[in-house]
Order: sequence, then structure tokens, then C-alpha cells
Amino acid sequence: MLIEGLYTVENFKQEDQTVQATVKLNAAHEVFKGHFPGNPVMPGVCMIQIIKELTEKATGKKLFLSVASNIKFMAIINPEKNDVIELTLTIAEDDETVKVKNTTSFEETLALKLSATFNVLT
Repeated sequence: MLIEGLYTVENFKQEDQTVQATVKLNAAHEVFKGHFPGNPVMPGVCMIQIIKELTEKATGKKLFLSVASNIKFMAIINPEKNDVIELTLTIAEDDETVKVKNTTSFEETLALKLSATFNVLT
């Protein structure tokens, strides 16, 4: 985990190339003190890192983000109000790359859509 203590994976279910994960955010984490003081917002780069780490868990491969062809932040994730997020990842992999389509939501709100390609590190 790149950012130790930022989140915990509460549920991780993988069927074929689809992953359903429930992640609990740590609202007391240092990252939220600077982003933003008094009004914490989950940084987009941290969300992409969580997606990468969940994809690594699903594939058993170390990955490096190569292309983010579609990223849409659709709602603010405030960890004090919505500390549990649901992620769905659809994964397609070959020897050198892993392609991921993700949706992230809290309650009934879609917060993030992402399509990305990761290179496999050797």
C-alpha cells in the first residue's frame, strides 16, 4: 500500500474478470488535513492509486499506470460523510498490459468512472 493507513479493504469479491470491492476510508488520515482543511475531499490521485492496488490484488501483478483514457469525477467523496465506497473493476489482461474499467460509488451516488491501461512491471 503506497499510502499506509488511508483505507482498508472490507470486502473483495472476484469472479472471472470482475472485482467488487468495499473500501473504508480513514477520515483521520493526514492526507485529508491538507486536502482540504475543514472540508476533507478524497484526492483523485489517491482514488486512482486504490484502483491500481485493487487491480494488482486481482491479477497478482505489479502495475504501472500507462494511460488513463477516461477519468470522470462525478461527485466529491468526503470521508467524514461517506467513508465507505464501493468499487467495481472490469479487468482485461495480457502479458504486458492490464486494462481496467472502474466505477466508484457511495450510497446511491456515482462518484468516479475510469478507464485505464496499466503496464505490467517485471
